[in-house]
Amino acid sequence: MSTLILLRHGQSIWNKSNRFTGWVDAGLSQKGVAEATVAGQKLRPYHFNRVFTSVLTRALDTTKIVLEVSNQNDVPVTTTSALNERHYGDLQGLNKAETIIKYGPEQVKLWRRSYTTRPPNGESLKDTIERVMPFYKKTIIPCLEHDQTILISAHGNSLRALIKQLEHLNENEIISLEIPTGIPIVYKLNDKGEILNKMILS
Repeated sequence: MSTLILLRHGQSIWNKSNRFTGWVDAGLSQKGVAEATVAGQKLRPYHFNRVFTSVLTRALDTTKIVLEVSNQNDVPVTTTSALNERHYGDLQGLNKAETIIKYGPEQVKLWRRSYTTRPPNGESLKDTIERVMPFYKKTIIPCLEHDQTILISAHGNSLRALIKQLEHLNENEIISLEIPTGIPIVYKLNDKGEILNKMILS
């Protein structure tokens, strides 16, 4: 039996200011640092074999805090842009409320929540899944097949990609799924990668 832990980074400065962040390298807010610290405390009982994270600072800093707090600084960490947040293109840096005023709520909802619609010069959720899943299948699944405990510290949409695969969710189910910052999701998996148990450490 293997353990897969998914963790969305702590609140970022741009989360706090309600901006589209995407690939912009925003750091953690004070609340985000606190969330990562609490996540590390909750994850102390789990002994990671490997950690995978994106190349963005908010995920890297969350990972660093979690490993320090859980006394696991010696665990190998792999960083990859495959686990980056969805790229929001021309929306990146814009305030979400102001964007609704400018483009209308229906258009913004379509950009944010449609499975296939891309924001201008950005990625759809489908695009993000097609970026995340090859890395997961090639690099992470082999670790899970050896009964390891794996932590993935990433972002709302890159984690949606993984959850869609793990829980066999359809397009409507995955676009409505909200993943809170700083809350570990722990899956126990059998040797076929099927879920035996799921816990949310809220």
